[in-house]
Amino acid sequence: MFAKTRTINRQYIGKDIQTVMDIPDLISIQTSSYESFLQSEKLQNHEAPANQGLQEVFTSTFPIDSPNGDMSLEFDSYQLDAENIKFSELECKQKGLTYAVPLKAIIKLVFLQTGTILQKDIYMGDIPLMTDRGTFVINGAERVVVSQIHRSPGVIFCHDKGIYSSRIIPYRGSWLEFEIDQKKELIYAKIDRKKKILGTIFLRALGYTTREQIIRCFYTTEEMPVRNDSSSREQLVDKVLASAVILKDPESGEEKRLFNAGVRLHPHDIDDLVANGVKEVCAIKFDTRKNPGDKDENNDSLDSQMIINCFEREEVRYVKEGSVDMEPTKEDALAAVYQILMPGEPITVEAAEKDLTSMFFSERRYDLGRVGRYKLNKKFDYKDDVKDFTLIREDIIQTMKYLIKVYIGDEQVDDIDHLGNRRIRSVGELMTNQLKTAFSRMERIAKERMSLKETETMKPQDLISIKPIVASIKEFFGSSQLSQFMDQVNPLAELTHKRRLNALGPGGLSRDRAGFEVRDVHYSHYGRMCPIETPEGPNIGLIVSLAIFTRINDYGFLEAPYRKVLNGKATNEVEYLSAMDEDKYYIGQVVEGMKTDGSFPTDMISCRNRGNYTQRDPKDVQYIDVSPRQVISVSASLVPFLEHDDANRALMGCNMQRQAVPLLFPEPPIVGTGM
Repeated sequence: MFAKTRTINRQYIGKDIQTVMDIPDLISIQTSSYESFLQSEKLQNHEAPANQGLQEVFTSTFPIDSPNGDMSLEFDSYQLDAENIKFSELECKQKGLTYAVPLKAIIKLVFLQTGTILQKDIYMGDIPLMTDRGTFVINGAERVVVSQIHRSPGVIFCHDKGIYSSRIIPYRGSWLEFEIDQKKELIYAKIDRKKKILGTIFLRALGYTTREQIIRCFYTTEEMPVRNDSSSREQLVDKVLASAVILKDPESGEEKRLFNAGVRLHPHDIDDLVANGVKEVCAIKFDTRKNPGDKDENNDSLDSQMIINCFEREEVRYVKEGSVDMEPTKEDALAAVYQILMPGEPITVEAAEKDLTSMFFSERRYDLGRVGRYKLNKKFDYKDDVKDFTLIREDIIQTMKYLIKVYIGDEQVDDIDHLGNRRIRSVGELMTNQLKTAFSRMERIAKERMSLKETETMKPQDLISIKPIVASIKEFFGSSQLSQFMDQVNPLAELTHKRRLNALGPGGLSRDRAGFEVRDVHYSHYGRMCPIETPEGPNIGLIVSLAIFTRINDYGFLEAPYRKVLNGKATNEVEYLSAMDEDKYYIGQVVEGMKTDGSFPTDMISCRNRGNYTQRDPKDVQYIDVSPRQVISVSASLVPFLEHDDANRALMGCNMQRQAVPLLFPEPPIVGTGM
């Protein structure tokens, strides 16, 4: 009846390749993400939870103030009532129930006029619990929430269809885009993909009201003497004024504007300056570098006339007849912006200013998120890290400046398929976003009830409706595109399902619109995403698997581990690098025959940098791979002699292993891979 177990005489081919780290916990992508959402360990140890996950959902909604300002609902703390879990995991499977924990929150109702405080422990619904295996039991069936890979918030610069453009993408809020008109050399702003508006007009609407202010944001200036000799004239011709030239009548004290800021000086203008006795003018000091791409530490000035061209364009389009200083006012600019945002609405300057300010600078309507702010700080090299999760005016100036530098060839465009510009939303973050929308519905209901009921008889539990929360959780686990019935054909299928990354789903791509580039293998996938394991058919490249050693950092970016190389010898110190950081280094491959002290067997080793492969001296290499199998996923690492396989067949092999039915009497494979 029982099959005889064979003893296989194993030969280990790769035994002389050193291993410096063990394979990590393969389902930690699920378990650690959900733990950071619930923070149950901190609650058990009576520690204050960090402002993330459930805590962030509560703090972003509360306090809820009544419309007339006489009372306020405040959040104190939340608790997961683990003692009152009705059924165990197994019972839930047998009875077709959901394995969940009751969520309770301490809510205070504060009457602001009398100072009375009513406090109540309110049941907020059941939160599904994750099993030790990284799954959820929903209505008796095991389900997995697949992680989503999406475009990271932050700023991105691209050159598409011949147009240079930049986008500031928030986590939540309006998109702000800039694009360059190459024919006329002008820069335009766009809000939420509506009609475009001249860049300098947009800056005026934000409060940069004069040409001088705008010029000082983009250029450095210098004082230049005005003399009636040929050398002085030569220096002044074609210079652009950084400040207006104003003449003062010594007797009446009246001021007369001779030239505006942003005016290009012609020979006859210099005659006017000399005739009026002007001794010196403030001019723009354009970039002084010899070659484009050189960095001049002392001069951060733009080497482009684009902003000046915008001033000249303003005069044609926006300046009213008989205007004294020939430039549009802040009111003109606000009216122009408001007309594009709200076409057909009557324009009031106050409403326009309030609307524009709240659109980008108010926490209620705009959120860059931790990731977006981190990306902006990194891109623009801010000296002190900015902490605001909304935009600041400096971000807008820097984005315009950087885009012009990209256009003139001083900076590079970004690659949107690079893993430095794509990040992972795991189950905890997806759940946080789902609950935030539910809580904002609950907030609306609470405000309505506050204005309808008698104040005297009111209690906290009368104001809070948990229906939207319960419905939202049910919808997320029951019918979201990312909550899937677990693939349980064999243990490999189960593990692969939990380590899958999906580019589809809410806020992601759609199958029909995804082009070839998004689906293709990119050099930054090395050690982070498997180049082999992906479905055939319409989803190819949109659904992928995590590589074996990869981990997700605090910002949601994938990191790969590498061994540090010092003085040409590999150390046992392992460092995790994100795709952005990895671009700065030369990274060697694991080679056979490495000595125990970490020295390399050959004088030159093969290494890579940004997708280029070269041979280099080990002393010029900063890191080497941890293991030859760090490139691939768990499924691919079970294919023997993978490196001799054709890529298409290996892809099929990976996918078919997951469909194999387990044996009644398991046997060891004749050829193993050590996995």
